Amino acid sequence: MIFRQSFRALRWLAFPWWTAQLFTGAKSFRDNPLIGSKRLNRLGLHRWRVRATHWLAARRRAKLGKRLSAEDRAQFARQGYVLVRDFLPREEFESLREALLARLSPAREMVQGDAITRRIAIDAAMLRDIPALKKLLQMPRWSALMRYVSSFDIEPLYYIQTILTHRYDAPPDPQLHLHADTFHPTMKAWFFLTDVGKEDGPLTYVDGSHRLTKERLEWEHGRALQAPENVDFLSARGSMRIEPEELPALGLPPATRFAVPANTLAVVDTCGFHARGGTFQPAMRIEIWAYSRRNPFLFWSGLDVLSLPGLAERRIALLWGLRDRLKRWVGQPWRPVGNITADHDGRV
Repeated sequence: MIFRQSFRALRWLAFPWWTAQLFTGAKSFRDNPLIGSKRLNRLGLHRWRVRATHWLAARRRAKLGKRLSAEDRAQFARQGYVLVRDFLPREEFESLREALLARLSPAREMVQGDAITRRIAIDAAMLRDIPALKKLLQMPRWSALMRYVSSFDIEPLYYIQTILTHRYDAPPDPQLHLHADTFHPTMKAWFFLTDVGKEDGPLTYVDGSHRLTKERLEWEHGRALQAPENVDFLSARGSMRIEPEELPALGLPPATRFAVPANTLAVVDTCGFHARGGTFQPAMRIEIWAYSRRNPFLFWSGLDVLSLPGLAERRIALLWGLRDRLKRWVGQPWRPVGNITADHDGRV
């Protein structure tokens, strides 16, 4: 009885924190009882959070779109991503790729099922050693695309990312399942340093699934009423999974597979449904990978201190170090693997 009363008191103490999270990008139906409340979601809580954040993102994009061409804006509106082949002149690209793949850098890896995701931070030292990389990240079209799709005038986090598939004696990769990263618009980008064939586990995306249609909103509402008990673990954490056979009811086509040559840039709204494509053989994919996510309830797009030069390129090291210190409480799936090259084959 005493333990039960103490537990209830602790829940009440956490109530202000749970309430404040409703106005952030917090998405877990499991970890926040207000976000996961069936009563509140029947009254429209999840529906309101989805509609409000999409409306705010549209307002921010309207301002940021002035930096982007009409063709890029139209492609994004139609598809939910902008795909640009031959982004750099061929000689510039080959020189940049050679420099990136030859560099020894501190790397971290995460294992999910039978896939390894390796990341090398693009930090101040790498930008100093490879001027062509700094030039790429400062190109007007590159910068405008990152900001427009994310809906925020902030500097993304940048990594050299390697995907290695088919580790031996391992369960399936959960990233093969079509999903939305979260309930609000977000940005991820891939600048492919290697050719990506259909057999190499390519990125897949459901064209138009970034749009908040009536059908999509009703689907979100229905899934929120099922969570957290009657959905899979990752959906309960707020990254909603969807089956391919559900897409026609939402007016959506089958997923497009990004089997593309090296030197292709894909900038994607990952509120749309996407996944890693399946492969029947060991494969390696290497890319410059960008990530941008901010509180989606902000009315303004900029004013981000951490995007300032001198701070932006040091954020990843700070984030990794902080999580290392707090891993007892928050976990740390990214393990250091020493100084290696991005094309090191580390399957075990």
